[in-house]
Amino acid sequence: MDILHLIDRLEELLNQSRPFPFTHNVIIDEDRMLDIIDQMRVAIPEEIKKAQQVMNQRDRILAQAQEEANRTITIAREKLDQLVERDAIVQAAHAKAGEVLAMAQVERESTRKEADEYALDTLRRLEMELERFLNQVRNGISVLHSEKQEPE
Repeated sequence: MDILHLIDRLEELLNQSRPFPFTHNVIIDEDRMLDIIDQMRVAIPEEIKKAQQVMNQRDRILAQAQEEANRTITIAREKLDQLVERDAIVQAAHAKAGEVLAMAQVERESTRKEADEYALDTLRRLEMELERFLNQVRNGISVLHSEKQEPE
């Protein structure tokens, strides 16, 4: 039985009681009052049990909520760590790509210089060969020209 209902019945019993003349006292039906008090003694532990159950349920719900919050925080931290790690990997990849690009540019420049030097060296040797051939041609012309003039 609900404790509030029993309190209402107790109040109703008091209101129905006869007043004692010239005082604030009343005459109450003792059996009815003791019956309500007995019912209250039975109901109060039940109400306390219900209140305890509500508090236990509240504590359980709070514990579950805390556990869920902790799990969510852990998952969020793991994802953050993954993002940070991925960001670090991306940054490292960009840095490595920059190094590779710089090395490729240096190597390209070095190869171009070597190719220019090789071409210049080859052209100078060719020039020297051509000058030698030209000198031989001139000498041959000169010999032929002088032989042509001698028999006369």
